[in-house]
Amino acid sequence: MQQSLRIVALLLLFTAAAVYESTHLSALNAPEVWVHLRTGTWMMENHAIPRTGLFSQYSNLAWDDATWGFDLLLGIAYRVFGLHSIPLVMMGLRVAVAIVTFLLARSGRAGFWQSVVLSALAQYIVRPQPVPYVFSILLFAVELQLLLGSRYFGSVRRLYWLPALFVVWANLHIQFVLGLILLAAFEMALLIEYWLRSAGVRWLSERILPLPLKLVSMIAALSFLATWATPYGYRLFLSFFKDCYSDVAFQHFSEMSAMSFRQPQDYGLMLLVMMAFLFLGRRRSLELFELLILLGGTAVAFRIQRDGWIVVLAAIAVLSRASFLRARADTREDARTPPWEWGAIAGAAAILLVIAAVRLPERRWMMNRISQNFPVRACDFIMAKKLPAPLFNEYSFGSFLTWYLPEYPVVVDSRVGLYGDKILTEYFDVIGGKERLDAHPMVARAGTLLLERNSAMAKALTNLAGLKVQYRLVYSDGIADLFVPVRQ
Repeated sequence: MQQSLRIVALLLLFTAAAVYESTHLSALNAPEVWVHLRTGTWMMENHAIPRTGLFSQYSNLAWDDATWGFDLLLGIAYRVFGLHSIPLVMMGLRVAVAIVTFLLARSGRAGFWQSVVLSALAQYIVRPQPVPYVFSILLFAVELQLLLGSRYFGSVRRLYWLPALFVVWANLHIQFVLGLILLAAFEMALLIEYWLRSAGVRWLSERILPLPLKLVSMIAALSFLATWATPYGYRLFLSFFKDCYSDVAFQHFSEMSAMSFRQPQDYGLMLLVMMAFLFLGRRRSLELFELLILLGGTAVAFRIQRDGWIVVLAAIAVLSRASFLRARADTREDARTPPWEWGAIAGAAAILLVIAAVRLPERRWMMNRISQNFPVRACDFIMAKKLPAPLFNEYSFGSFLTWYLPEYPVVVDSRVGLYGDKILTEYFDVIGGKERLDAHPMVARAGTLLLERNSAMAKALTNLAGLKVQYRLVYSDGIADLFVPVRQ
């Protein structure tokens, strides 16, 4: 009975989110995924790596596609599965997040049911989208498990995997830099603990075994050099803050704002963090690395909603050891899952996921679903009437337009690193009414304006007398408004 419950629990833990995705298709609502899909298909067609601002009116700007590996994988999946590739990728990522968080929770030999609860809570708080930052979540969790495993077992062998991990990570997502910061914190903790032991300090945790500093430093150096093994080399470091933490992102993107505590996930995250700090506080010894990652993760997560996953993983890693002594004293059944159970779980999960994948709706239905959030019909109207270029578009439509309307380069899309603060600030000033619409080059040179239905700019072009005579509404639906300038 106990074994059956464990199998059912793990089966639900690993597949529930993916099966839910197969029926609700939330991945199709993610704006950013479309530019990754377009870039991936371009790479397959041209057998090249992007170097400039493809699909944009700023095609002369240099662009380092830090997610080229993910884009290529998505392009390959699209060639094989068509539009189904997007929900399929999302399903795979959800399964991967479930597995990685469970293994991280289990790495400290916590009880089985405690690990299931921690993983379920992590999946509830961290809701991934089919975009490459999910790979940073996965690989950060793997790195954290390798570091803590070497720390508690006193073996540096686990760290030999780090250079290979960083080679993969650097070619998938630019937040590999966060992984290097985590590795630096690990080295700093080892160094401080070495000094404390040399000074005879006795309040260090006896569970933490010393590691050879020189060897760890060599592995860290190799890991750093491994991140240069990309088509762009060291330049990814130069664009890290521009891509991930630019000033314009903090000003205009809600995901970069501080936690508002207006949704249940925020309270779940706070509860998880409080439990982790409570456990560390009850320890009678110092666990420096665990304290560093928990403090750093909390500071980042409560300031930037998008990066809340950092402290979620840190808290799980800490709480995985909350039952360390008890779990070892418990029955061996709870301490280790028999191989046959893993086989049964893997087989049943594969069957469920294949059934869910086969039952995905056809392309026509999926396009109808996409048209509920993106301007599919407006784009069809542009193509049918051959409206003049260049295009001025809503920011939230930009990435979709690179895929669905490639004949019309966009004025802006989700590639913050390509446009930079200057261009994006000018764009948001225009769209927000801080600049005269008819005077700014972005609007003045546009042959077609594709705006969100009832947006402030659309209302201005419709209602303000000075603009009504300059722009004519040629199409409108529940998603978008189309305007063309009235030529005098």
